[in-house]
Amino acid sequence: MSDYCFTRQSRLLKPDEFKQVFDRTELRGSTPHLLILARASTSGQARLGFVIPKKQIKLAVQRNRVRRLVRESFRHHQQRMDNLDFVVMARSGLAELDNQQIREMIDALWFRLKRPTYGKSGKPRRKPSRKH
Repeated sequence: MSDYCFTRQSRLLKPDEFKQVFDRTELRGSTPHLLILARASTSGQARLGFVIPKKQIKLAVQRNRVRRLVRESFRHHQQRMDNLDFVVMARSGLAELDNQQIREMIDALWFRLKRPTYGKSGKPRRKPSRKH
């Protein structure tokens, strides 16, 4: 099996897996159009899940385009990532970006998420989560 496959084991599939990422987010990266949440994976490999609501991206063809671009980027970066579970969330305006802009944005977010900020204690620093 190739190192660049996106197999079923590379995906978050169950609602429980998504809930764990939402409840215990350890890393977060965002742009005005995308938000990525991450937490340590129990599976032993990096995994990816999507939350792309119709409210943010109306057309199915546009939602599928975003998923395809993010999956492709993840596939190329997953070998260099820690064992983390990622949830990619779409924000409004993402569908108006072209493929190159989305690729550059997601690649920059993977880079930020691979390099956690360390505090004085030597442990990764975690931003406090905001409650709405």
